[in-house]
Amino acid sequence: MVAAGALAVAAGLGLTPQGGLGPPVAGRALAGERPALLRAVVVEPAWEAARVVRVVDGDTYEVLTGGQLVRVRLLGVDAPEHDQAFGAQATDSVAALLRPGGVAPLVWLRRQGTDLYGRTLGRVRVPAGPGGPARALDSLLVVRGWAWAFDPNRAVAGRAAQQLAAQRAGRGLWKCGAAAAVPPKVWRGFTATIKRRYGVGCTW
Repeated sequence: MVAAGALAVAAGLGLTPQGGLGPPVAGRALAGERPALLRAVVVEPAWEAARVVRVVDGDTYEVLTGGQLVRVRLLGVDAPEHDQAFGAQATDSVAALLRPGGVAPLVWLRRQGTDLYGRTLGRVRVPAGPGGPARALDSLLVVRGWAWAFDPNRAVAGRAAQQLAAQRAGRGLWKCGAAAAVPPKVWRGFTATIKRRYGVGCTW
C-alpha cells in the first residue's frame, strides 16, 4: 500500500503533521479532563500521509493516499481561476512547491468532508525538512500572495491578517494593488467582455 510506505518513510524522517515524533494525533480530550475520568472525546479526522501527483490549479490537487487517487480542494484559501490574471502563475507556483523537480514529496492530508463537485475538502501540511515543523499549505499560499484567504463560515477569514501583509508587500497576485485583484467567486460571474478588461498590462 502506498500510504503505508509513505508513513514508513515519514516515520524514518521523524515527521508528523505537527513536526514532532510519533503518529499523527487523531483526537483530543476535552479541556480540564484527566485521562482516567474522561466522559467524552472530541474526535478529529486523522492526518494521512499522501503524495501530490497533480496540481489541477492553485487550490485543487490530486493526491495518492491509501492506494487511492483523491481530488482534494484545499480549505482556507481561494486561488485565481486559470483564465483570470495570475491563475496560471499561481498554479505553477504551487506545483513547484508541491512537486519540486517533478518528484511528488510526502505531505499530510486531513479530510474534512466533500463539496458539491465531489471533491474531498481538506487541510494539507507540507514538511519543511527532516525533523522540521510541518507548514500549513493554506498559510503558505496566502503569505506568498498565491491565493485569497477564504472562509465562508466566518465573517473574517482565518488567514485575513496574512493576506493583508501580502497585499501591503505587493506579493504575487497583489503586485498591481488590491483593487486590481478580482476574487474568483466574482470572476466566475463576469461575462467574457468584462473579463477581457482585467489583467491587462499587469504581470506576476
